[in-house]
Amino acid sequence: MSTDLFSLAGRVALVTGGNGGLGRAMALGLQAAGARVAVTGRDPARNDAIARELADADAVFTLDVRDEAAVAATFAAVAARFGRLDILVNNAGLYQGGGALALTRADWQAVLDAHLTGSFLCAQQAAKTMIAGGAGGKIVNIGSMYSLFGAPSFPHYAAAKAGVLGLTRSLAVELAPHRIQVNAILPGWFETDLTRATARSEAGELIRRKTPAGRWGAGADLVGAAVFLASPASDFVTGAALPVDGGYSVADRFRAD
Repeated sequence: MSTDLFSLAGRVALVTGGNGGLGRAMALGLQAAGARVAVTGRDPARNDAIARELADADAVFTLDVRDEAAVAATFAAVAARFGRLDILVNNAGLYQGGGALALTRADWQAVLDAHLTGSFLCAQQAAKTMIAGGAGGKIVNIGSMYSLFGAPSFPHYAAAKAGVLGLTRSLAVELAPHRIQVNAILPGWFETDLTRATARSEAGELIRRKTPAGRWGAGADLVGAAVFLASPASDFVTGAALPVDGGYSVADRFRAD
């Protein structure tokens, strides 16, 4: 089998929330596979840092994906800069903890807006751009293993990510006639700047023991899934949800250790 199936040469990708953590890992992974990559992020310092790692340093855009007008303007800028858009990785979001009894309406709405509404707005603009280009495309939504089961300490996050999975399946059906494949990656427990303290705590050790792979994920563990779903290798795959969680979602998470 030719490895060209996984080549992204000649393709243009946009990774939202691509200036750090898992987004950065995927952006650099797509670039290594041959794509020209644009990223968005809200933090200017992180945007400057990722710009130094991209071949197209001017393709870093400050964006809050909850802002509909700004989303439209950013996609127009990417299309103007590269002349096309082939791949969207919908990764932007935010995390706020809090159980159901403590959450405010504002907390709830902020997380849904960032993860679910933001994913919809970006997918909508990507689809319009891809349809106008006439060459099809790939939309990769970043859900979570909590798209599949409950999260009692952060129900707003689980609800938003379950919504991302429903959005993925709906868009897959609607956009298939345009040769646009829409799939989701469902990450498990990954060690990033945001989760490092937890990963190295007693709670993090418990998570490690409950993960069949025996460890937390690293950014590099997500790259293969992202490249596959962005490449010609997945041209007959749409509406799929791919867990990348070291087996956590299929294990007995409630067993005694």
